[in-house]
Amino acid sequence: QVQLVETGGGSVQAGGSLRLSCVASGYVYSRAYMGWFRQAPGKEREGVAGIWRRDGFTIYAESVKGRFTISQDTAKNTLFLQMDNLKPDDTAMYYCAATDGGFEESAKLSLSPARYHFWGRGTQVSVSS
Repeated sequence: QVQLVETGGGSVQAGGSLRLSCVASGYVYSRAYMGWFRQAPGKEREGVAGIWRRDGFTIYAESVKGRFTISQDTAKNTLFLQMDNLKPDDTAMYYCAATDGGFEESAKLSLSPARYHFWGRGTQVSVSS
């Protein structure tokens, strides 16, 4: 079983930055996919950024490309999301997630929540205009 704990959320003004962290405990496969997702009130959960632990290959949602950066410190079992130039539309609960098992290629890395099995409880990000 994998436990994920997110930190780093907060309230910022538009144009500001935040850095989210997610610490994983338990065994996360070295070839697992990990990702950041968000859910705003009344909306479905959506993928923001994903990473393949094997080589750091990344993908992003179009809405955050050029503003958000996903990264990892595998030695510390920690996932990061650097969020710059934040917009009010980025306001949401942000969740860290991991797959159960590893993958042999990066091609199947996906931002679909259904791909992921382990989830943290989330950290709130609020951006004011």
